Amino acid sequence: MSQDKLLDYISKVFKPHPWHGIKMETDREGEVHAFIEIVPTDTVKYEMDKESGYLKVDRPQKFSNIIPSLYGFVPQTYCWDKTAAYSNEKTGRTDLVGDGDALDICVLTEKAINHGDLILSAIPIGGFRMIDGDEADDKIIAILRDDPLYGAIKDIENCPQPVIDRLVHYFLTYKQIPGVSDKATCEITHIYGREEAWKVLKLSSEDYHDQHDYKSTLLGQ
Repeated sequence: MSQDKLLDYISKVFKPHPWHGIKMETDREGEVHAFIEIVPTDTVKYEMDKESGYLKVDRPQKFSNIIPSLYGFVPQTYCWDKTAAYSNEKTGRTDLVGDGDALDICVLTEKAINHGDLILSAIPIGGFRMIDGDEADDKIIAILRDDPLYGAIKDIENCPQPVIDRLVHYFLTYKQIPGVSDKATCEITHIYGREEAWKVLKLSSEDYHDQHDYKSTLLGQ
């Protein structure tokens, strides 16, 4: 049996790992897969367990920092050397490193999706260049394919400003704890458009394949 046939057989018999077993891009040009971990109604922060692929409870949300969009990651991406180098280039810094996680994505939709642990097709329209301490932590902004309200948006500059402001506020405040410190741990240095979002996606895909050769791992190579 050829390697491709063996991998195809494995993918049909076993549930694919959401990070490693799903392609970054869909079969449609300009779209990516997004694995959703959290939805706006969640009062618990869930995240993928890297080893098993199952969702796990990261922490209960103690304050009013509720994500204003669907939130998750893009499969087969990894924020590491190339992603960090690009952030250093764009910010004029030299000390930023990758955060060692899959690339985060926020997906806008008017529809009420009530739980995570699902895959959807998303169209990137831009992103936030976010710095968390000394780590590059970009957030891709996308819309749900065929969404009745957001579906016509092609670039983040066409997105309603209050939607962007709400997302910016969330990411700048979600780690703040009242009474502990007023010092911000996160900053957003740039809001960029669709073209640059795809640049970040491609670099994080290259980082992933540099660090995680999943097909070879499955085949014991």
